[in-house]
Amino acid sequence: MAKIRQTLLVIDVQRGLFEKPIPIYHADELLDHVTSLVSNAHRAGVTVIYVQHASKAGLVEGSTAWQLHRRLKPLKKDVVIHKTHPSAFEGTDLGEVLLARGVKRLILTGLVTHGCVRATCLDALHRGYEVVLVGDAHSSYHRQAASMVREWNARLAKAGARNVNTAAVRF
Repeated sequence: MAKIRQTLLVIDVQRGLFEKPIPIYHADELLDHVTSLVSNAHRAGVTVIYVQHASKAGLVEGSTAWQLHRRLKPLKKDVVIHKTHPSAFEGTDLGEVLLARGVKRLILTGLVTHGCVRATCLDALHRGYEVVLVGDAHSSYHRQAASMVREWNARLAKAGARNVNTAAVRF
């Protein structure tokens, strides 16, 4: 039986989001989980796609804040997608990249839970992808981030995403 082609999507883990007045909820744990997933994906030969958001305020393209977090070190074989909308599909070539690679399953991680992670997850489900939301590998810089992560894990699971923790992800 053929293995389902999958990719790890690392959404907006950018320096500027770690410099907000309200810190990223469980930032160190988030980064540990994301870097572990990236390492495991690389070992398994699974494509890693990094997404970088740009905006006129805060995450200005090319600025230090716009750069990926220092703990993320994309390899030459990794893909980097630049976006200006919440969904990583809108206004980008992500759909074409996934189609060219025959990807059917997306494993989602990143920032922020109630923004770009939510939008990308729902868009991927709408486009017919199997979505695995790594429930302990997305977060936000919000006072209610802990409850928001729980709420969106449940809401996105109800919408069709499979919710798993980092330790349960198999590439």
